[in-house]
Amino acid sequence: MEFGRLITAMVTPFDGDGQINWTAAGEMIDYLIGEQQSDSLVVCGTTGESPTLSDDEKLALFRYAVERAAGRCRIIAGTGSNNTAHSIHLTQLAEEAGVDGILLVAPYYNKPSQEGLYQHFAAIAAATSLPVMLYNVQGRTGVNLSVETTLRLAELPNVAATKDCASLEQLTQIITGAPAGFRVYSGDDSSALPALSVGAYGVVSVASHIVGTKMKRMIEAYVGGQVAEAAELHRECYPVFSGLFNCPHPVPNPVAVKYALTLKGMSVGGVRLPLVEATESEKTFISKLV
Repeated sequence: MEFGRLITAMVTPFDGDGQINWTAAGEMIDYLIGEQQSDSLVVCGTTGESPTLSDDEKLALFRYAVERAAGRCRIIAGTGSNNTAHSIHLTQLAEEAGVDGILLVAPYYNKPSQEGLYQHFAAIAAATSLPVMLYNVQGRTGVNLSVETTLRLAELPNVAATKDCASLEQLTQIITGAPAGFRVYSGDDSSALPALSVGAYGVVSVASHIVGTKMKRMIEAYVGGQVAEAAELHRECYPVFSGLFNCPHPVPNPVAVKYALTLKGMSVGGVRLPLVEATESEKTFISKLV
């Protein structure tokens, strides 16, 4: 399964009552595929506020995204959790819904050992025929999926990729040791180009909601050997890469990107508690990015 190089972790649009805005969700899918040139969309990831979505909402979003995308891009379902049995159940339902792949975040809060992480991911992968992308983000989960465990999982037949937010050193070690065909994606927009330089395949992005076209050009320029052009595009996009997470101080994703999309005329609504909307000073900062 080819996920492409630019994957957007899509926001979940809400209406004024905090319910899913289906019209806006369809418009967002069209916008990300058409205007921002995403190759794949992650639905119900962190950026999609997965912790506050019910299973019924997630499954409805999976079905809707598959139908709306209509083969124009791949749909990757965020089905990971810190409960292996629940993740298996949701993954199997997502497969029935017709998604193209699965994104599995490392279990958070319960801090499993590396063997526990391996057994968790291996059990879910064994329960589906879909390609699996691992997701390592220690800042959110409290545990690092090590190089050794990632490479061990990469040997499983349908573990196809990893989205890793660890250091460039860890990415380099994974890329160096990975079997042929295993794809490494940066999970950090600011590190996308540096990650490409050591052999990463692409990026799972938040900023691509806003500067996806430039990011696609940056990736294509680098892959095509136009390194100076890629570096210039990286520098042009960098204020957005950084600003969506630090405006001017750290803000939880997707607060900033949702407000930025609103400024672009997209009806994505607010965020669900425990997240809260951007402050007036944060809004002023974000408005200078778009």
